[in-house]
Amino acid sequence: MKKILSLVGVVLIGLTAKAQEANQGLKGAWFATSQFGYQQTKASNEKYTNLTVLPIVGTFVTPSVAVGAGLGYINMKSDLNSKTIAKTDLIVIEPLARKYWNVAGSLYFFGQAALPVITGKEKEKDTKINQVGLSVSGGFDYFVTKSFSVEFSYDLANFTSTTIDPKDGPKTTVNNFGLAHMANVDSAYLAGSSSLTTPLSVGFKFIF
Repeated sequence: MKKILSLVGVVLIGLTAKAQEANQGLKGAWFATSQFGYQQTKASNEKYTNLTVLPIVGTFVTPSVAVGAGLGYINMKSDLNSKTIAKTDLIVIEPLARKYWNVAGSLYFFGQAALPVITGKEKEKDTKINQVGLSVSGGFDYFVTKSFSVEFSYDLANFTSTTIDPKDGPKTTVNNFGLAHMANVDSAYLAGSSSLTTPLSVGFKFIF
C-alpha cells in the first residue's frame, strides 16, 4: 500500500511540475531574429530602392510578452537614367516590446511597439540624416519547431521626426504620422518620405 501511495505521489508531483512548466510558456527564453525588408519604386527613367536588415535579440519576460532591441542597417539608393544621384547608408537602433496571442496550433499573432533611432549620411551630397520615431506593427509568427519560427510583420502606424542637415544649405526637420504605412512615392529622404524603413518585413527567429 505504501508503495502504491508513493507511486501516486511521484506521478502527481510530475504532473504538477509539467503543468507549471506549461503555464510558464516561453518565459525566460531568449530569441534571436533578423528582419529583412526591401522596397523598390520605378517611374519612367527613375528607380528608388530601400533595403533594411535588422538583427534583433530579446527575451520573454512573461509567457506571452517579450522585450528586445535591434541593431541594423539601411541602404537607400536613387537612380536617374541608370546613374546614381543619391546613396544613403544608415544605422538603426530599435528597442521594442511584443505581445503574443495564439491563433491556432503553432501560429501566433503578435503586436509590437518600437522606438527606432536612425542615423547616417547621404554620400553624394554629404548630407547628415537623423530620425527618431514610434512604430506600432502587427504580424504572424509560425513556430516550425519549438526553437525555430518564421515571422511576417507589417507597419500599422508610425510617427517619425527626421532631421536633414546638408553640408551646403539649411537644416530641415520633417515630422510625419502615418496609418498602415502610407506608401512612399520617393524612397529618397529628400522628398520627405514618411519613414526610412520599409513597411513589410520577414524574419527567421531562433529561440533558446
